[in-house]
Amino acid sequence: MAMVGRDDEQARLSAFVLAPDGQALVLRGEAGVGKSTLLDLAARLAAEDGQLVVRATGVEAESGLPHAGLHQLLYPLLPTSDDRPSAVQPSADQPSDRPSDAPLLGASARAAFDAVFGRPDGPPPPVMALGIAVLDLLSWTAAKGRPVLLVLDDGQWLDEASAEVCGFVGRRLSGRPGVKLLVAVRGDTASPFDTAALPEAPVGALADADATRLLDLHHPRLGRQVRGLVLEQAGGNPLALLELPAHLADGPGDRTGQDLLGLHGVPLPRRIQEIYAARLARLGDTVRAELLRGALDGAAARPGDGPAPVARYRMREVDEAVACGLLVVEPAAGEFAFRHPLVRSSVVQLATPDQRRAAHRVLAQLHREYPERRAIHLAAATVDPEEGVAADLEAAARSATRRGGARLAVSWLTRAAELSETRVDRSRRLGEAAYVAGQTDHLGRARSLALAAAPGTDESPAAVLADSYLALYRDGEVGATHRRIVAAVERLRDSPDRPGDSPDRPGRPDRPGDDRRDEVLDRLVSLLLAVSQYAGNRATWRRTHEVLATLGDLATERAWMYGSTWSDVVRHGAGWSRRVERASAGLADQDPWDVTRLAVSAYHLDVLSPLRPYLERVVDRELDTGAMSSGIVMLHLVLLDQLALGQWDAAERTGHRALALATERGHGLFAHQTRAYLAQLAAVRGRTAEARELQTTVDAWARPRCIGFLTQLADAVGTTAALSAGDYETAFLHAIGITAPGAFRPYAYQASRTLLDLVEAALHTGRAEQARAHALAARDAGLPDLSPRLALITHGALAMTAEDDTEAAAHYARAQSHPAAERFPFELARIRLAHGIAARRLHGAAAARLPLTQAAKTFDRLGAPAWAARAHAELRAAGVAPHTPAPAPLPLTWQERRVAELAAGGLTNKEIGEQMRLSPRTVGAHLYRAFPKLGITTRAALRDALTRVSQPTPTP
Repeated sequence: MAMVGRDDEQARLSAFVLAPDGQALVLRGEAGVGKSTLLDLAARLAAEDGQLVVRATGVEAESGLPHAGLHQLLYPLLPTSDDRPSAVQPSADQPSDRPSDAPLLGASARAAFDAVFGRPDGPPPPVMALGIAVLDLLSWTAAKGRPVLLVLDDGQWLDEASAEVCGFVGRRLSGRPGVKLLVAVRGDTASPFDTAALPEAPVGALADADATRLLDLHHPRLGRQVRGLVLEQAGGNPLALLELPAHLADGPGDRTGQDLLGLHGVPLPRRIQEIYAARLARLGDTVRAELLRGALDGAAARPGDGPAPVARYRMREVDEAVACGLLVVEPAAGEFAFRHPLVRSSVVQLATPDQRRAAHRVLAQLHREYPERRAIHLAAATVDPEEGVAADLEAAARSATRRGGARLAVSWLTRAAELSETRVDRSRRLGEAAYVAGQTDHLGRARSLALAAAPGTDESPAAVLADSYLALYRDGEVGATHRRIVAAVERLRDSPDRPGDSPDRPGRPDRPGDDRRDEVLDRLVSLLLAVSQYAGNRATWRRTHEVLATLGDLATERAWMYGSTWSDVVRHGAGWSRRVERASAGLADQDPWDVTRLAVSAYHLDVLSPLRPYLERVVDRELDTGAMSSGIVMLHLVLLDQLALGQWDAAERTGHRALALATERGHGLFAHQTRAYLAQLAAVRGRTAEARELQTTVDAWARPRCIGFLTQLADAVGTTAALSAGDYETAFLHAIGITAPGAFRPYAYQASRTLLDLVEAALHTGRAEQARAHALAARDAGLPDLSPRLALITHGALAMTAEDDTEAAAHYARAQSHPAAERFPFELARIRLAHGIAARRLHGAAAARLPLTQAAKTFDRLGAPAWAARAHAELRAAGVAPHTPAPAPLPLTWQERRVAELAAGGLTNKEIGEQMRLSPRTVGAHLYRAFPKLGITTRAALRDALTRVSQPTPTP
C-alpha cells in the first residue's frame, strides 16, 4: 500500500539512497510517528537499485551489553572464511546467506572483530581502531560493485559502545562512495546518537489532510463523532490513527470527550502503550508467557532479512496475539515479530516479577553458549544467593573489564555480591566492584561499595583502597595516605584469614607472579608503590621497601619490579629491562591498570616505545567506556614517548587532551602532572615564558604537599627553560636543586634524567671540575647499562668533560653510534652540537661541519628555535652559508581552512562542531594540524595567519 503524505521526507530519502557518495542520516521523531515506515521505504528503494541492505534494531534488553548492536549490524557482512570470529558463527538452524564473494579481512580488522565478538586472544580495540575496521569492511563490500545501505531502527536503545563506533563510521562516510548509514531514533528519549554529530532529519506529525486520508483509508466506517475524536487525540501520529479506533470499538459505547480514553494529560506514546496492555490482558497465560520470553530476549520489531547473529527465542503458538494486532508475521523469515517496540515494553511491564524470572530462566538455558548473555539472564532469574550464578557474573565482569567494559563490570560484580552464598565471597566481590569503580573514576561509588564490603569499619582493605585513590589523585595527599596503606598492608599480612586465596579458591592463574598471592594485598601494595613514587623521597621509599621485604612470598615479582624501577633506577634498576619486555608480551590478557603500571616501569627504563602502539590502541576505549584513571595515565605515557622521540606537535596535542580530562574530572594530581609535561615541552621549544608560568603553577601546588615527583619535574623544567634561553647560571641552580654534582640523590628520579643538563650548565658557568665529577659519577654508577637513553647522555657527558681529545672522540663516537641514539633526537642533537663546537676549536672548520649540520637539521625539524639558532651560528663560524628561508605555509584542506576561519571569528570548538557537524575533539584535531601549516601556535594568531595565506578556500 502506498505511503500517505510525507512527500518531503520521501524525496529526501530517495535522494539519500540513490546518491553515489557515502553519507549518514539520522531520522528523529516521537514513537509511532512513522520512522520505521520511512526506513522500510529507504530499504525498498535501495534494494530496487541493486544495493545490499543490512538492517538491525536497537534492543532495550541489550542496551547494556557491549557491542551487541554492532554485532547485529555487521553479522551479514562478516567474511564466511574460517577466520571469522567464533561468536558470529551461524547456528545449525540458521544457515548463512552471505554472498560467496564476501571479503577476507586484513589481520588488524580480524583482530578488532575477534576482540569484540567473542575471542579473548585479540587486543581490545578502541573506538577508532574498531571504527576503521568497520570502514574497511564496508569499503571492501562496496568495492565488489554492490553499494551498501546500513539501516538501524530504534537507535536510542543501541548499546553505548556500538553507538560510538556507528558515530565514528557515520562521520567518515563522505569519502567512501557506495556506503550509507540510516538511523532512526526517538526524539523524546535520550539516545547515544544525541552527540554523534551526524546529519539529522526531523520526522514530525502528519499534516491534517494526510492524517484524515490515512484514517479514512484504514477505518472508513467510523462515525463522525469518533472520527473527529480520533483525529484530535492522535495529533497526526500515524500509529495512534491506526490503533485508537480499535480501542474505541472495544470500549463502552457511551464514552465521549476527553474522558473517552481515560488518559487525559498522558503523553501519546504512553496512551498507545496502555492500549496494547489492554489487549495483552485478554490473552491466555501461555501466549503471554511466550510473548514475555520474546520481549526479554530482544525479538526485534522489524528484524533484518539475514540470519540473526545469535539464536533468539522463537515464539510459538501465538496466533491469538497476531489476531489482536500485537504481533506480525515477517514474510521473509516466517517468524513472529512485535508489531511495535511499545508492544514489547507493554509485555514486560504487565508481567509479574515471578513471570519475568521464569522467562529469564528459559532464556539463560537458550544462551548457554554465550556466557555474558547467560549470566545476565541468570542474574535476573535468581532471587536467593546462588554461588554458581555469582561466579558466572564475576567471570563475565572480568571479561568485560579486559574488553573495555569496566563500568559495566561494576554492576555485574555488585549483583554477583548480592548472590554470593558466604560473607567472605560477598565481601570479596564488593571489594572488587569498589576497586573497579575507583579505576573508572566513580570514586564516590567506590567508597560506598567499599563500606558495604566491610560494614562498620573505615579501615577494611576495600575502604582503604577507595579512600586512598581519592586522597592521592584528587588532593595529592601522599604522607597520610602512605601511612594508612602501610597499616592496611600490615593488618592484611598478619591476618590469619586474609580475604585472598585459599585451597578452595586458588589465585588468578591468568596474572603473573606467585599463585598463592592475595589479590587485595597486591592492589594495596601497588597503590603503596604509586604513592611512594609521587612522594619521591628517601624516607618514604625506605619504609615501602621495608614493608615489601616483610611480605616474603606474598610480594610478587611485579611488586619488586615496580618498587625497583619506580623508585631509583640508578640503585635498583639493573637487570629489569628484559623482565619488563617479557612481561609486555601479553598485554591483551592484563587489566588496564596492570598495563599502565608495567608501562610506567618501561618509561623509567627508557624502553616505553614498544608498548606505545598498544597504549594508543586502547586509550580511547578506556577513556570512553573503561578505566578513566588508567586512560589518563596512558595519555601521559604516550606523551612522554612522543616527547622522547621528538614528536612534539603530537605530544602537545596529547598533553592538552590529558589536561582537559584531568581538570574535568577534578584530578588535581594528574592535572598538575600534565602541566609539568607541557611546561617541559614549552621549554625545549623555546617558549620560556609559558614554561616558567606552568612551572610556577606546578611548584606552588606540589611543594606544600611534598610531592617530590612534581617538584623535581618543576626543577627540570626550570633547567631546560634556562638552557634554552642561554641563562646557564640559572640552569645550574635549578639542576643542583634536583641533585648535587658528582652524585645522584637517592630516590630522585630526575637526577639521572637531567645528567646532560647539569653537565652542560656547569661547563658554561666555569664549573668544569663539577661537570667532570658528575659525568664520572654517571659512568661509575653504571648508567650506560641501565637504559639506552642513559647510555647516550652518559657518553655525551663524558665526551664534553673529557681531559684529552682522544677520550672525547671515543665517547662522542660511542654516543652517536649507539643503536638507540636516533630514538632520542633532542639529546643526540645536543651532543652533536657540543661535538661540532669542540671539533671546530681543536681541528678546524671542516671537522665541525658534519656534526653541526646534523644538529641544526634536527633542531629545525623538532621546532627548537633557540638550539637551532646556536647550531646555525656555529655553522656560519665554520664557513657554512646561512640556511635558506623557511618554506611557505603548507596548504590547508577544506575542513582545516573552514575550522580555522570559524576559530579566527571567535567561535569555540563546540560551536564550530555544531556548525560543521563535527565533534569538539575532531575540531581540535583540525586546528592542531592547521597551526604548524600556518606557522603559528595559538588561536590568537589565526586571523593574521589566514590573511597572509592567499590560497582560496578549496571546494570540499
